[in-house]
Parts: sequence; C-alpha cells; structure tokens
Amino acid sequence: MLYNWLRAFHIIGVVAWFAGLFYIFRLFVYHVENRDKPELTAVFKVMERKLYRAICWPAMLFAATFGVLLLADKPGFYLAQPWFHAKLLGLAGLFVYHFYSGKVVRDLAADRINLTSRQCRIINEAPAVLLILIVVMVVVKPWTAS
Repeated sequence: MLYNWLRAFHIIGVVAWFAGLFYIFRLFVYHVENRDKPELTAVFKVMERKLYRAICWPAMLFAATFGVLLLADKPGFYLAQPWFHAKLLGLAGLFVYHFYSGKVVRDLAADRINLTSRQCRIINEAPAVLLILIVVMVVVKPWTAS
C-alpha cells in the first residue's frame, strides 16, 4: 500500500517538473525574440525566475525524493534491470536540462543573451524526447525477461 502512495507522489512530482521544463524554454523564445523591448523582457525575467524557482526546483526535489524512496524499496530489483539503467540515463539528461535552464535564466536576467530564438526552439524539444524515453522504459520495460 505504501508503495502505491510513493508511486503516486513520484508521478505527481514528475508531471509538475515536466510542466515547468516544457514551458521554460518557451519563455526563453519569447524573451529572446523581444530583447529590444525592455518593458517586455522585464516581465519575462520575473516569469522565468518564478517558474524556475517556484515550480521547477520544488517539483524536481519532490519527484527525486519519491523516486529515491521507490528505489530504496526494491534496490536490488531496479538496479538489476537494463530498462532502469536507460531510465536513469534519461533522468540524467533531465537534470542537465534543468540546470542548464537555470543558467539561461541567470544569463537572461543579466541581459546576456547568447541563444537565438531558433536555438531556444530546438532545445525546447529535449524534455519531450526524454519523456518518451523514460515513459517507454518504465511502462514497456524493454530488455526484461518475460
């Protein structure tokens, strides 16, 4: 019964984290496209900071906490599964994306705009690719003996 609660809270955290990660680079696109309009970039700076600090960070910590608790429940089982290793690789990619997003938030707040709108649009697709990888690994569990 406890395991199901841990799973539920982990999924809630993952959904909230992805919501933030899906949206943050979309904000960066708008910010970069309006770099010559200080009244708009000031609003984007606030939105980006609040999204990253108030949604992305807490959701990441929530998802990670319950993910670790799930892993602690059956470490031998999960760590022996090739699909779980692939999931962890996807998770590592999510952490890289998360922390890179934070760097971009700080750069844009300091008016250091090093990305183009096109680059932001391309980078914005990364969490979707990682979501597909992670969900397929967890649900389908390829490479698992039947």
